[in-house]
Amino acid sequence: MHIGLIGGIGPAATDFYYRGLYNRHMTAGSALECTIAHADVRTMSRNLAEGRNREQAEIFAGLIGRMKAAGAQTAAVTSMGGHFCINELLPISPLPLVHGIQAVNAAVSRSGLGKIGILGNRLVMATRLYGGIPSVELMPPEGDLFDQVATAYMAMAQAGRVVDQQRDVFFKAGEALMKRGAKAIMLGGTDLFLAFEDRQAPFPLVDCADIHVDAIYAKSVA
Repeated sequence: MHIGLIGGIGPAATDFYYRGLYNRHMTAGSALECTIAHADVRTMSRNLAEGRNREQAEIFAGLIGRMKAAGAQTAAVTSMGGHFCINELLPISPLPLVHGIQAVNAAVSRSGLGKIGILGNRLVMATRLYGGIPSVELMPPEGDLFDQVATAYMAMAQAGRVVDQQRDVFFKAGEALMKRGAKAIMLGGTDLFLAFEDRQAPFPLVDCADIHVDAIYAKSVA
């Protein structure tokens, strides 16, 4: 199936999704049919901060329309942060969507983990990934660590790369959440893979983006 990906939010996340799909298809010996449309991360960040869900959903719907014209049969937003407007996007999307939050909820419901710490942008953490994960208890960082994670995450996502200071914040927050009883740490921001891809985490990880890529891949070969 021809997959349409909304990318650009941010660039590292787009690369993560594309490479993930490419590698899965190469391993399976199947052909990847994919069109990527670029969304501006700065515009999305402003709309997220200002609660302009409908406006962002309309931007996404326009991009999905372009991908449909290019032959795409289903679409996905390559960002957990970008799912803040998913409820507004679903009824106006020109194509069916592979819903990242639903995929994550299904995966963690099978995990047997009762409590999971969550890292990501401010809204992702405050809403426990938009209230869409009822199968487990999600725990955000507390106090100053909450603000530090939110600030470090947005800077990393927009730049598409991580620096040691940001990485240290994520590791510190994860360790604090584990001490509070979390059984694993959820990477609720797609770009968080940058902080963990070349350094062994001292705690188990639940990577939302990787779960979403699995769901997109399954749809692409259905």
